[in-house]
Formats: sequence, C-alpha cells, structure tokens
Amino acid sequence: MEKLELSIVALAQSETQSNSFIVLLKEEEGLRRLPIVIGGFEAQAIALAVEGIRPNRPLTHDLFRNTLQQIGVELKEIVISDLKQGIFFATLICEISDGRIVELDSRTSDALALAVRFSCPIYTYPSVMDKAGVDWDQEAGEPAQTEKKPATRPQPGKPLSEYDGNELKQFLDMALSEENYERAAEIRDEMQRRKDEQ
Repeated sequence: MEKLELSIVALAQSETQSNSFIVLLKEEEGLRRLPIVIGGFEAQAIALAVEGIRPNRPLTHDLFRNTLQQIGVELKEIVISDLKQGIFFATLICEISDGRIVELDSRTSDALALAVRFSCPIYTYPSVMDKAGVDWDQEAGEPAQTEKKPATRPQPGKPLSEYDGNELKQFLDMALSEENYERAAEIRDEMQRRKDEQ
C-alpha cells in the first residue's frame, strides 16, 4: 500500500486543553500538514529527543528503545495507520534479529517519541492524510487560500456545525496562520464529519 513520508516540523502547547500539545507533521513531498494532539509527557519526550537532550536517567521511551536494542529488535519505521472518531492509530514496524518483521499497535504519541529516538522514518497512508491533513502553501509560508473574502472569526460559543463550508475553510486558514494547530484540528474534524455524512 502506498505511504506518504512525514517529518515533525513543530510542537506547540494547546491553548484550550491543559497539559496537551499539538505535534505538526508535514508531507515530505506535498503541501499538507497533519496536526495531532498529544499529552504533555509525550510532548516532552519528543522535544528532548529532537533537541538531543539526554536526561540524567532514562525516560520511559528511552528505556523501551534500550530494551529493544538489547534484545536485537530494530524499529524500522512507524506508520500512522488510521483515524477513527478523532483518534489516530499507529503501528511500529520492527525487525527482529532473525530478519522477521513484526508490527506492534501503538499510540501515535508514543510511536512518534520512539521514531525520533531511533531516527526512523514516519509514514501515513493517503487515506489518513485525506481525512486529517490540512493544505499549506509552503512558498508563502501560510495556509493555501481559496477564498478572497475578508476573513471573519467564529463567534464565541457558536458551534462549528452552524457555519457553512466556506466559513470553515476561512477559519481553518486563519487558525493555521496563527499556528493554533489545536483549533485547526477541530475545524478539520468538523469538515471531515460533513464530508462523511454526504
């Protein structure tokens, strides 16, 4: 099955959920971004590995990496394999010392924390990116614009379900330009819900 390679481009604290963060992944050969909400512990684990900071004692993901390496298991890649009811699913693709390939189910946040420790590629399927990815104009450094109307903001307390598709697209572009990835994910989910109901 065709896979799309991704890389981590940003990690930001959630403005609305305490101790939650957004990890932003980008297509290596495309314009889309994939925002994923993760917990604080996993965000810290990813940030430490990305920055090359070694804690005094091994964290849980370091321990798991060390254990796999000691028993001759190498993490070859991770795949963000599905999105169901707003929850991402991931698979660890491991190679055992005898050459066998083993697939392990994983939370996406844990898979990403391990991927940066093993320096292994991160993939997703086109179907996942079609559901959850958001377009981004790389040359301009901002979301791709399809509407030229002046942007408006959602009214406080008014649910996203009460806005039309063009308004949602504007809100999505605005959230991305402000690097509010959590809000962008909420808007994207509402747009996907409508698409699924058609």
